[in-house]
Amino acid sequence: MRARSGPLTLVHLADRSDEPTPPRVAFAIGRRVGKAVVRNQLRRRLRAVFAEDAAAGSVPPGAYLVLAQPAAAALSYPELRDHVRRALSRLEQRDRRS
Repeated sequence: MRARSGPLTLVHLADRSDEPTPPRVAFAIGRRVGKAVVRNQLRRRLRAVFAEDAAAGSVPPGAYLVLAQPAAAALSYPELRDHVRRALSRLEQRDRRS
């Protein structure tokens, strides 16, 4: 499933195994976002958002791919966190429907 919020797109592959596993997250941040320093900083911030939400139990198990548009690099941490949470919420709503 795929959900978008602002400059972020989340692709989720649900974990259907019997044993719950922690969420696995990969990032696709292209060169259009900026130089390596900018891309790495954005990756660290996104990783921190997912770690914070996973610790709170609000990230369902499974594999996630986070795609970032260039505008994501200009977002503050709270804005980035809001976009991730909004996309996760949309994924959860779509998962309930199917």
